[in-house]
Amino acid sequence: MPVAALLTSILRPFSAVLSVVLMLGRHIAWMALAVMVAVILLQVIMRYVFNNALAWPEEAARFCMLWMTGMIAPSAMRWGGFVAIEMLPQAMPKRLGHVLSLVLLLLSAVVMYVCIQFGWNHTFGFGGNFDASAMRIPLDWVGGESVRVKLRYMYGSLLFGVIMIFVVNIELILRNIILLLNPDQELPDTGQVVIAGAD
Repeated sequence: MPVAALLTSILRPFSAVLSVVLMLGRHIAWMALAVMVAVILLQVIMRYVFNNALAWPEEAARFCMLWMTGMIAPSAMRWGGFVAIEMLPQAMPKRLGHVLSLVLLLLSAVVMYVCIQFGWNHTFGFGGNFDASAMRIPLDWVGGESVRVKLRYMYGSLLFGVIMIFVVNIELILRNIILLLNPDQELPDTGQVVIAGAD
């Protein structure tokens, strides 16, 4: 079996599982966005209509924004949605362009590996033990006491996001290696959403 075909047989199940995980992440991202907007609107109404600003909405909105970013960023990475200068790879011969992309992806993998370590230390280290300043889980209505939300649940968005970007990066590296070996090899679909752009 040619190496490109062997790598493609590895890529197919990997890509299929990743597609499901990223789809779930995108659904959580739009829900986090909806909650964020609702919380901000609530704060605006409370502040300017009832003249009684609440303490927690700004922190809750930030919490939702961070998780929305952590959930959607891996899909953006997979679909080439990050800011990129594509003139150079496109101006090169196809194989040389793939080599350049592969080098950049390998550098990105190293950066993501370092980011995972920072994210882990930040989430589960000293800083993650602190409580959020205003966010609480209200348990008064069931006879308990309000529990303050730990900052690690906010920092976890960074950790999740960089781990998933690292996994996506591995998939993109595999795709580039396959295309280097056999430019005509059919690759599994990434489920990319077509977005109107300036192309």
